[in-house]
Amino acid sequence: MVLDGRPHRLGHGAVAIAAITSCTNTSNPRVMVAAGLLARNAARRGLRRRPWVKTTLSPGSLVVMDYLRAAGLVEPLEALGFHLAGFGCMTCIGASGPLVDEVAAAVRDHDLSVVSVLSGNRNFEGRIHPEVKLNYLASPPLVVAYALAGTMDLDLVNDPLGHDEQGRPVFLADLWPSAQEIAELVEGSVDPGMFRRAYAGIFDGDHRWRALDAPTGATFAWDPASTYVRRPPHLDGVTAEPPPVADIVGARVLVRLGDSVTTDHISPAGAIPRDSEAGRYLTGLGVAPRDLNTYASRRGNHEVMARGAFANVRLRNQLVPGTVGGVTRCFDAGGAVLSIWRAAQAYQAQATPVVVVAGRDYGAGSSRDWAAKGPKLLGVRAVLAGSFERIHRANLVGMGVLPLQFLPGESAATHGLTGEEAVTVRGLAAAVAEPARRRVEVQADGTGFAVRVRLDTRREAEYYRHGGVLPYVLRTVLRARGSDG
Repeated sequence: MVLDGRPHRLGHGAVAIAAITSCTNTSNPRVMVAAGLLARNAARRGLRRRPWVKTTLSPGSLVVMDYLRAAGLVEPLEALGFHLAGFGCMTCIGASGPLVDEVAAAVRDHDLSVVSVLSGNRNFEGRIHPEVKLNYLASPPLVVAYALAGTMDLDLVNDPLGHDEQGRPVFLADLWPSAQEIAELVEGSVDPGMFRRAYAGIFDGDHRWRALDAPTGATFAWDPASTYVRRPPHLDGVTAEPPPVADIVGARVLVRLGDSVTTDHISPAGAIPRDSEAGRYLTGLGVAPRDLNTYASRRGNHEVMARGAFANVRLRNQLVPGTVGGVTRCFDAGGAVLSIWRAAQAYQAQATPVVVVAGRDYGAGSSRDWAAKGPKLLGVRAVLAGSFERIHRANLVGMGVLPLQFLPGESAATHGLTGEEAVTVRGLAAAVAEPARRRVEVQADGTGFAVRVRLDTRREAEYYRHGGVLPYVLRTVLRARGSDG
């Protein structure tokens, strides 16, 4: 691989992205000043970032740049490639942009496992960048250090980060600022007035914000042409009274998953790939590939988010062994391998309910409402798992998706479930009505077993009976208005 006119050899563990990012870790002036000092010391020794590393600086607050500028640390950070890219969620939400072209080609051609190192607070699979398999969290100064080293395959304490102009090795200890130096510079450059000035007019916005034509009225003015915000269907067809709680009969398994499936696996937040269902939908509406943006930025568009459900590029669906990404077998299409979204559409066309079967810790990671909304829009009636992350389980109930939990010592494997079975869940009406009977019978092609219904409170049972929290609230409001005459 040739970069900057020189040949380089890229291997597994190479750092492709080094980003000082996220509101979480850039809110601490000490670590930001430490990063700037380390960059200054490295620049003075003649070190530069490795040319295959994409470096960015995107702090959470404008004030960060004020005190870095006052401390004289902006220039040394820029000398190592850490230029300001903006403020707020960027690399940590998947908005890193493309890799260096030659690096991206090498990753694809040689199936390299390259690395991102970031100071953000999220490192789930496929979130930072679809071509980056490994993601490591680090303090801002260590992000700078790994940009200099260009690889994770080194002992950061005992191996040199690089060599100076005389060919002498330069170690992390040679560059690391002292606690006293950091404290003195923070004391001399961080001024409380910076925060007052930055936030005094925070709600005023800039000239572009003030120039926006904001519609008025008591209700939101939905724009059917918008690709970012569309009227969601969550309350379509809601009747005045909830229908009786019905059993789930003849459901097919949409995805069969293992342990520790995160909300990022269920509803990715990172960049929308051009060749994904969401990417094809948007480009079909005339959105340029460079403007696809991230799932997180388009979370107001249910059409995008439904297509993004289970679309994580690292998802491993056991119905399609040996594959990664959002594909499954559709048994209403003869077992054909389709995208999960297309399979869900085929099931809905035949009025076939679908369920998800998973292992332990389903819904781990950051709370994300679309990890419940997305499966709901795909027609998922229930999730049968070994255990649930607490908030995600509640979110499923809030969307009218039933969390079912295997009994202790049991799992899909112990019951011999492959995911190819038709699944029926009986006894739901009684289980919802009576807290003491929160168990139901699951039948799967001749195999029968009891599972626990994870409606943990009476209120949750009411939410589920109404089809979710939104229909529950709507009916409650309508009843209150009716009783007032």
